[in-house]
Amino acid sequence: MNSLAYLNKYLHKYRFRLILGTIFVTVSNFFGVIPAQLIRMAFDLVSENIGIMRLYNGFDLQPSAYSVFGSIVLLFGALVLLMAILRGIFLFFMRQTIIVVSRLIEYDLKNEIYTHYQNLSLAFYRRNNTGDLMNRITEDVSRVRMYLGPAIMYSINTVALFLLVIVTMLSINVKLTLFTILPLPVLAVVIYLVNSRIHRKSEQIQEQLSTISTFVQETFAGIRIMKAYVREKQTREDFRRESEEYMNRSVSLAKLQAFFFPAILLLVGISILLTVYVGGIEVSRGRVTTGNIAEFIVYIGQLTFPMMALGWVSSIVQRAAASQKRINEFLHTKPEIVSPQVPPTPVEGSIEFRNVSFTYPDTGIRALDNVSFKVNKGDFLAIIGHTGSGKSTIVNLLGRMYDVTSGSVLIDGRDIREHNLTSLRDSFAFVPQDVFLFSDTIKNNIGFGLDHFTDEAVEEAARNAAIYDNIQHFPEKFETRTGERGITMSGGQKQRTSIARAIIKDPAVLVFDDSLSAVDTKTEEEILRNLGRIMRGRTSVIISHRVSTVKNADHILVMEQGRIAESGTHEQLLARGGLYKQLFEKQLLEEERL
Repeated sequence: MNSLAYLNKYLHKYRFRLILGTIFVTVSNFFGVIPAQLIRMAFDLVSENIGIMRLYNGFDLQPSAYSVFGSIVLLFGALVLLMAILRGIFLFFMRQTIIVVSRLIEYDLKNEIYTHYQNLSLAFYRRNNTGDLMNRITEDVSRVRMYLGPAIMYSINTVALFLLVIVTMLSINVKLTLFTILPLPVLAVVIYLVNSRIHRKSEQIQEQLSTISTFVQETFAGIRIMKAYVREKQTREDFRRESEEYMNRSVSLAKLQAFFFPAILLLVGISILLTVYVGGIEVSRGRVTTGNIAEFIVYIGQLTFPMMALGWVSSIVQRAAASQKRINEFLHTKPEIVSPQVPPTPVEGSIEFRNVSFTYPDTGIRALDNVSFKVNKGDFLAIIGHTGSGKSTIVNLLGRMYDVTSGSVLIDGRDIREHNLTSLRDSFAFVPQDVFLFSDTIKNNIGFGLDHFTDEAVEEAARNAAIYDNIQHFPEKFETRTGERGITMSGGQKQRTSIARAIIKDPAVLVFDDSLSAVDTKTEEEILRNLGRIMRGRTSVIISHRVSTVKNADHILVMEQGRIAESGTHEQLLARGGLYKQLFEKQLLEEERL
């Protein structure tokens, strides 16, 4: 229950609706108790007057007497029906308040989780699976809503009904009441013993559900690889195994929950037997009437559903607690990257790395070691090197996806950690190596980084990225939907669409992380010509494996094992005859072979 305490702020937010719902519950149960008293009156009326009715046999008044007697009994029946209608009306109001509150809290909680997800740093997403993230914001929140709605509603209903019924029963006969409710403490002990096992099994079920969600998400995301390697049969077997584990855990919980209902019915039957037996003794002693026995049996019937719901509510609460515990694990996760409380300021474009070293926190890999360089506003910096040399890490640090382990990154002469994070990132346009397109139109994918954009701006960005002609051949041109992760487009088309997304933003700093690797040499030259015009006057950083991509840069860094092995212009590096020249000659040889 400690985990569910997190929801108290929402219960406080909607406290007036909940108070109103509690009033409706109490009033509805008041109208639920009255029929039992009416039935008692009707029973006593019949038992007391049946002998008198027989005295009218053979007299002219017999039809009239029977008519009056029948009308009175009919009146009691009409009153019982009226009470049922009134109770139903207030039950409707009860659900319209408490259940609606649960939906409102569900909405608030999902938005809180989603907002918190967005604030968490990149390292968090490297540690956690997408399927698990999705499961906590969907399935876990749904289980919590069951606690906030039905569980709270039936709990309030049970408490209100018990208080009204027990007080009424005690006012009639204490001894008979005590014998009637005698089985209830046994039920409480049974629930107490079973609760802990329900809680443990609920946690196991949620963990397995997250495993299944992650498996399915990864399978469909990598459907091309799965089919290419003919692993359909193996993945079906893996899915069957995971589903079977989920089924076994769920069945185990269902068996445990099934224990409640037979136990409750047994205890209800014992209550009725005790009521009839003890009530008969009390009637013989003149302490109660036969109508009171009928009234007590009605009360037992009214208490039956709350008693049965008690086990169900207990299960809901335990499963909600398990789900909220999982949700809290992420909600209590603090982002490693926090924006300082400073006003947003536009970035002009000068960049400096000063003795920067960086080790990835989740893997312990040292990606950069004492790296220093400076880029003036409007300069074109190129970074080249083998895979794993630390090139992409520099990009991650520029966007402050991570903070440096030591040293400092300066933007416009200020430490990057002193910049407003939103303003900083908004001044950059990144074209990542791993291109991601949303399942939307090509136009919306290009204009993704802007709140408002025109068709003309989208088309101009597409021309500069050398993707315009390809788009014109699509059935719906710029309105063509790209499919999930851009599955309908080739690798080169996705890269160029991503480049257009960066160009249209008109940022202070352009960063390309090996974003021309999937295009041919001719297309690359066209893109670079266009970029040469676009990059004029703005700071640009291009990371590449190809020397042809970076040769026109104002400054080139050659990375090797996290260090700057060489730096200078294209001509200066060739003249030194070092690593850069080796890469250049090797690529020339490969181009000649092609």
